[in-house]
Amino acid sequence: MDQQAWVPIPTYLYWLWVIPIFFGICFGLAYHHEKRRLSNGIWFNLFLYSLLPILAMTILGTNNHPLIVVSVGIFVIFLMVVGVAFTLQALLLLWNAWIVWKRESHSLANMLTLLLGIAILLLPFFTNWLNEHLPSPIASYITTTSNLILFYVLFWFYNYLTMLVLYQFNFPKYNKDYIIVLGAGLLNGDQVSPLLGQRIDRGLTFYKKQLKKTGKVAKMIFSGGQGGDEKVPEGTAMLEYALKQGLPENDGLAETESKNTYQNMLYSKKIIEKQADVKSPKTIFVTNGYHTFRAGMVAKQAGLKADGIGAHTAKFFLPNAIIREYIAIFMRNKYWHAAAIILMAIGSGVLTWIEYRYGGK
Repeated sequence: MDQQAWVPIPTYLYWLWVIPIFFGICFGLAYHHEKRRLSNGIWFNLFLYSLLPILAMTILGTNNHPLIVVSVGIFVIFLMVVGVAFTLQALLLLWNAWIVWKRESHSLANMLTLLLGIAILLLPFFTNWLNEHLPSPIASYITTTSNLILFYVLFWFYNYLTMLVLYQFNFPKYNKDYIIVLGAGLLNGDQVSPLLGQRIDRGLTFYKKQLKKTGKVAKMIFSGGQGGDEKVPEGTAMLEYALKQGLPENDGLAETESKNTYQNMLYSKKIIEKQADVKSPKTIFVTNGYHTFRAGMVAKQAGLKADGIGAHTAKFFLPNAIIREYIAIFMRNKYWHAAAIILMAIGSGVLTWIEYRYGGK
């Protein structure tokens, strides 16, 4: 059997590699300068989605049949997984909501996947109702505006997911002066919950590894005030938990005034400024993985130079938690987003008017 002759890769493909390299450099510089920017996700996605087609063209240009077959197989499997997930997204959300309903409290924050799943199922019926019961121009305007807003929200959600995943690859050096552990609610008013215990354990693991590797002792700050249904401040309960786990008493501090993440960072920063015997103390904070990126943004707002490390979170809890975090991040810039949505609504009105004024409808 004759073998097909090797075909050299076209020269222009090599020049196309400049595009992903350029976006990759832009992302690298932006991320190095400030990890906690949502806009970094745009640079990374420009890099990724310019890299993939050029990589595919380069592979095809090699005329290497085994490499092409393997690459196409991986691509097809990926498309199938994405396609199934997209097709079943409403059912997957409702399935997650059912699990959360059985295992967690029935609060609004724990029902986000339920509400989103129901909304996705009802959307086609809502669209049909619009077309049947409203004048065609109004139905078209509402549909166009809704689609633009949905695309806008999903665009920023995808960038948020990108940065959340990338932020998990933050591996701080073992040279810290302070480790801040962020509080969460207590059980029965005075007991550390499993979720909060995972944060404390993650901080203790870093503390012990640093001590073992470098011999440097870090002070641990356990940050959390007392809620209305709590018998003791969270910081106090957390410190007691850590001491029982073997933390030396001199290496633990409790911050007991904060009521939210911003105050966690701000009040912990004030403790560090009073306690630190070095000019620029090196600090990290510990929270759950899904919360690290937003907590990093809050730390920057509070003037605290610190990156975060994440503790393990039960997988069934993640969808609600991630959606909740995104809503909180989205609302941080609510006025900018509101302005963008108003512009989209105006633009939709103009497009609808042009369509029905000059389109003959």
